Amino acid sequence: MANSGNSIFEKIGLPKNLKWGYLGILIFMMGDGIEQGWLSPYLTNQGGLSLEDSALVFTVYGVTIAISSWLSGVMADTYGVRKTMFIGLVLYCLGVAGFTGLGLQSFDYPIILLTYGFKGLGYPLFAYTFMVWIAYKTPRKRLSTAQGWFWFVFTGGLNVLGTYYSRFALSRLGPINLLYTAIIFALTGALFALLLNPFDKKNVKSTTGIGEKLRELGKGFTILKREPKVLLAGIVRTINTTPQFAFLVFLPAFMARNGFPEQDWLFIWGTIFIGNILFNVLYGALGDKIGWRKTIIWFGAISAAIGVLLFFYSAIFSNNIYVVTACGLVWSIALAGFVPLSALTPSLVKEDKGSAVSILNLGAGLPVFVGPALVGIFHRFIGDTGLIWLFASLYVTAAILTVFIVPRKENQEPGVKY
Repeated sequence: MANSGNSIFEKIGLPKNLKWGYLGILIFMMGDGIEQGWLSPYLTNQGGLSLEDSALVFTVYGVTIAISSWLSGVMADTYGVRKTMFIGLVLYCLGVAGFTGLGLQSFDYPIILLTYGFKGLGYPLFAYTFMVWIAYKTPRKRLSTAQGWFWFVFTGGLNVLGTYYSRFALSRLGPINLLYTAIIFALTGALFALLLNPFDKKNVKSTTGIGEKLRELGKGFTILKREPKVLLAGIVRTINTTPQFAFLVFLPAFMARNGFPEQDWLFIWGTIFIGNILFNVLYGALGDKIGWRKTIIWFGAISAAIGVLLFFYSAIFSNNIYVVTACGLVWSIALAGFVPLSALTPSLVKEDKGSAVSILNLGAGLPVFVGPALVGIFHRFIGDTGLIWLFASLYVTAAILTVFIVPRKENQEPGVKY
């Protein structure tokens, strides 16, 4: 029976030695996805904030996420993955308690900015650090598939299960009690990822001296000078989900104006990401088969440029929730086409993979800041339509940049399709 179980994990490309960690990430991110579909309109309708004020809340949140995302990789190399993930857990729980118990109870705008920003320090240190664990423990020829499984559980928790749970529980628990349950999800996820998941220190560095720790942290910047293509990968990763986090600020109101109220919007948002999580695994495996860059360019960037336009215009010209959902699926599935970037980026270097992954993680964290910031800056000038065409142009730019992200010959391995 043991051999049969091992065979199943090997066939689907999920590292069996990390299986409990994957489950932990799924549960943890489910808690973090609780507020995605309704927090922005809640702040404007109940808290009296303007759209621009709400955008600033998410922008500040994105800044701290971006900082924490960058730190996740270098801290994993410096302090070890388990310790870094535990730090993320503690910061996240404190942030949820502060934002919910202080910020939303009083609707004091500076306190909301401060506490929601603090909350953003938590989940990248927990979730993105696990990507470093995967990079060290997975053979390179299966790395894209393994990272695809990471994005499967990450997105499945954040955008699907978290959204559906909030759709069910929001009216029953109320916003405040619902947000508090995020702590329960975080602690449960940590139980699986940090306690039940077997930990092997092999290939996972943990420096000891203060000077050595500072040098390791510094590599998070110096790697850009040693390998500039890591920077290109970070830019492409930033473009990948920038529209996703911009949508959370302005699309609920846009959908409502076009005949899709909050409950319909939550259904659309949760449903389209079911397709995304399934294709995270498929495109991860496809990248290992046909080439990582080819998958990113055609199934990711170009498809996303088309999908984002279809999603937007279907809401204008169709009153059918299923038509809009189907068009949204085109875009969300295309987001999964960027999955091989998680394998391509650490493959650009032979050592210091944690530092390379830190730049990729920074690119994953920046959209939480860049998306709302673009809305806050440009919405009043170019409106909803202008923003959508801006996002489509960014995806085309990502396709062009990916052409140049090729590992040096000395870093390439036989049999790996870059």
